[in-house]
Amino acid sequence: MINSLPPLNAVRAFVVAARHQSFSLAAEELHVSHSAVSRHIKRLEEHLSVLLFERRIRQSLLTPAGQRFYEQVSAGLAQIADAADALKQQAALPTVKVNVRPSFAMLWLAPRLADFTAQHPQITLQVMTQTQAPDPARDGFDIVIRRGRDDWAPSIEAHSLFADELVLVAAPSLLARLALADLDALSRHTLLIAKARREDWHHWALHVGQPPAATQLTRQFDHMHLVLEAVVAGQGIALCPTSLLGTHLSSGRLVCPLPGLRMPLPRYYYGVAPHASAHTRLFVDWLLAQGGMAL
Repeated sequence: MINSLPPLNAVRAFVVAARHQSFSLAAEELHVSHSAVSRHIKRLEEHLSVLLFERRIRQSLLTPAGQRFYEQVSAGLAQIADAADALKQQAALPTVKVNVRPSFAMLWLAPRLADFTAQHPQITLQVMTQTQAPDPARDGFDIVIRRGRDDWAPSIEAHSLFADELVLVAAPSLLARLALADLDALSRHTLLIAKARREDWHHWALHVGQPPAATQLTRQFDHMHLVLEAVVAGQGIALCPTSLLGTHLSSGRLVCPLPGLRMPLPRYYYGVAPHASAHTRLFVDWLLAQGGMAL
């Protein structure tokens, strides 16, 4: 298809000459000589094997074939120009790159982003998810959000965002079938585990002083958002950070049995890359407001 295209510089010269019905006026607009426009048109006519203009002394009139070609290619060039303008405008928008873990992105950040976009429609957010420790030199982010301050790059200063704690969650339909009135009843339930948080049940059991039963049934998923889907479906009981519960509790999709048995978790922190723009500061201000609401 590309090989069948006519020479595009010649097409452009043709469209301008057709609009003016004059090679001289086309030359003025394109800032080239009259002979250059003439050569372009001649080359295009040879490529198409059709006469596009009737050459007269002071005017160049389109032939019927030239008129049809002009109507089609002028619309095509206008479409190309519109696409280029739209791309330039998009590229000109300031971008803030946010580096977070997948579950935090899906369960905490994503539901809140519409609020930031409404406040700052001129800023484009690019959310980057990864599980390994972030490195600004390698990953090219403007701001990073992580739980705890382990494995932070030396160039990034960690700032406190909000506290968090671990709670039991279950679907009301599951508890209607199999009650969970105390810790002893936990042994009758399937414990749902996120691979990235597989130590939670062990640490929580030590915190509440109730080791899991030797015959305890468990089921593991890759990420916390998959665990929550399974909990909502009534497949078992889970431990979930309150930061990742979103509207699951307020909507009634999940409940918190044994609400007094909570375990504090390391705080969330954010860091700003050294090269970050002023637009990143706007995101940080919004983030701190959201973090304050999460407390």
